[in-house]
Amino acid sequence: MAIPEKLLNEGEHVVVHTRSHAKALIGPVLLLVVVVAAVVGVGFVAPTGTAGTVLGILVGVVAAVVVLWWFVRPLIDWLTTTYTFTNRRFIARSGFIAKEGRTIPLNRISGVDFEIGVIDRLFGCGTLIVSDASADGRVEVHDIPRVEEVQLKVADELHRLERGDDGA
Repeated sequence: MAIPEKLLNEGEHVVVHTRSHAKALIGPVLLLVVVVAAVVGVGFVAPTGTAGTVLGILVGVVAAVVVLWWFVRPLIDWLTTTYTFTNRRFIARSGFIAKEGRTIPLNRISGVDFEIGVIDRLFGCGTLIVSDASADGRVEVHDIPRVEEVQLKVADELHRLERGDDGA
């Protein structure tokens, strides 16, 4: 879902809107499969009677906590974290209930670089590095799909801004 129009200023338009690659969910999905397999396995080998009931409840509670913390939380983080470049600024937003965001005006960005590791190359993603003149210095945005294309679009927008054409 793109950034809402109400959050854009007059004359501002979205150049790139993305979120992390689904590769970020591979670990949580594998963990979910292992937990479900473990719960089913315990169901087959658990004794009958009160001991089996107590064991089943204990395994269920532990499985629920593990699934909530290591599957549901990362899934919600992934779904609610977006990165947007407009013709005027970079916007990083995250959060479901409590939201946080960071905005960097394009005229403060000194460079946009990318890094692609071996695994990233297999998945077609990489890390986008946005350097600015602030005290924080740079923002690393991991697992961005088609990171080279994103970097080219943003670099083109920075060049356009440098020329004095705001793209509106």
